[in-house]
Amino acid sequence: IETAEKVPDFVDTFYNLVTDIYEWGWGQSFHFSPSIPGKSHRDATRLHEEMAVDLIDVKPGDRILDVGCGVGGPMRAIAAHSRAKVVGITINDYQVNRARMHNKKAGLDSLCEVVCGNFLEMPFQDNSFDGAYSIEATCHAPKLEDVYAEVFRVLKPGSLYVSYEWVTTEKYRADNPEHVEVIQGIERGDALPGLRSYSDIAEAAKKVGFEIVKEKDLAKPPSLPWWTRLKMGRIAYWRNHILVIVLAAIGIAPKGTVDVHDMLFKTADYLTRGGDSGIFSPMHMILLRKPKEAPSKS
Repeated sequence: IETAEKVPDFVDTFYNLVTDIYEWGWGQSFHFSPSIPGKSHRDATRLHEEMAVDLIDVKPGDRILDVGCGVGGPMRAIAAHSRAKVVGITINDYQVNRARMHNKKAGLDSLCEVVCGNFLEMPFQDNSFDGAYSIEATCHAPKLEDVYAEVFRVLKPGSLYVSYEWVTTEKYRADNPEHVEVIQGIERGDALPGLRSYSDIAEAAKKVGFEIVKEKDLAKPPSLPWWTRLKMGRIAYWRNHILVIVLAAIGIAPKGTVDVHDMLFKTADYLTRGGDSGIFSPMHMILLRKPKEAPSKS
């Protein structure tokens, strides 16, 4: 990605290529969650999503915003858990259609609405949402304060917003070549304009007017590793890769799918190394409030 202006188009193209592979191998929630003893990955994911909506303290019937909703896995879990009306926005038209189909199939289309758009320029009115959340989505924004400013604009005064952010942690060292290789591998493989440091998140939020309610890295102990799902055996990888090659050869999988599958496998290794070493977290949680009254201008 050469310039910030090219980021939205690049992200759109990226998700055209990876959406089906993500759903096939990962389910409908394109994010991580801490492992929970005795719980399946699916259950751990759902609990991680429900925690997001519990943090923003909404009631049944409230209208809340999913900033970067993907195919809507979190949206459906959150709507079912909270009975709030969820409006999701994603830049990718293909994901919009997938999300609407899944919403209908789940019987949740009365609570879930999906809009195609850029979260840096959202087609919503000022002060129109009772709460908002983003789960590992704002990492695609070239400047975090730009997306935070948009969320701030559409939230009603006094409302809460929670975001799970991808960050480099305090263990990351820019002068360590291995650290740099891992972080650049994650950025390249996940279409990111550049990972932010954990210390930059609150600053970006305060800059646009948010009050910081709480900040915590949900990946840190006693949370169990989030990257266990990525430790996919070589046999499973090659089985899937052969299937992808066959599907591409007979024209079912679109051109580029084989290369994308290979890229995602390499990215999984970088993510695992980032998690193992503790230099990367995909779930730095920040809970923010839009003030009830705008600060007086002196």
